[in-house]
Amino acid sequence: MSAPTKLTTADVHSGDALPELRYDVTATTVVLGAMATRDWRPMHHDHDFAVNRNGTKDIFLNTPNQAAWFERFLTDWSGPKGRLGRMQFRMKGSVFPGDTMVLAGTVTDVTTDDTGCGWATVHVELTVDGDVKTECSARVALPTTDDDNPWRRRGEDWKP
Repeated sequence: MSAPTKLTTADVHSGDALPELRYDVTATTVVLGAMATRDWRPMHHDHDFAVNRNGTKDIFLNTPNQAAWFERFLTDWSGPKGRLGRMQFRMKGSVFPGDTMVLAGTVTDVTTDDTGCGWATVHVELTVDGDVKTECSARVALPTTDDDNPWRRRGEDWKP
């Protein structure tokens, strides 16, 4: 089931599961992510260095690349008016070419702050073959009504 095009806080409840995102990771996924973030460390593009110098099984996704996947996952769900307020994650293992990474999330809280901005707190896990590689917690601003737009909030009205 896809998310509604105009997701509001009224549509979201604690315990709701977000639609999973599955992606088959390739060497190109890893290398382009490193290039896009200007991460020239060889463990993200040089197989020989990663295996023989670092002792890993292959090149692997870097931190900003994983952050971008979490952001994509959350904004695919929240829609165009969803606005990421904050996000933190902890990497527990590496994601390699040949892995199928699965991002799955659950809403843990829905609130409205004192400025009237709606918020959903979401717990996300990135897994490979059922093994949690990275855990993420995010706070996403959502419209409280159809005519609300968190992207219009500035200054004192934006408290991520």
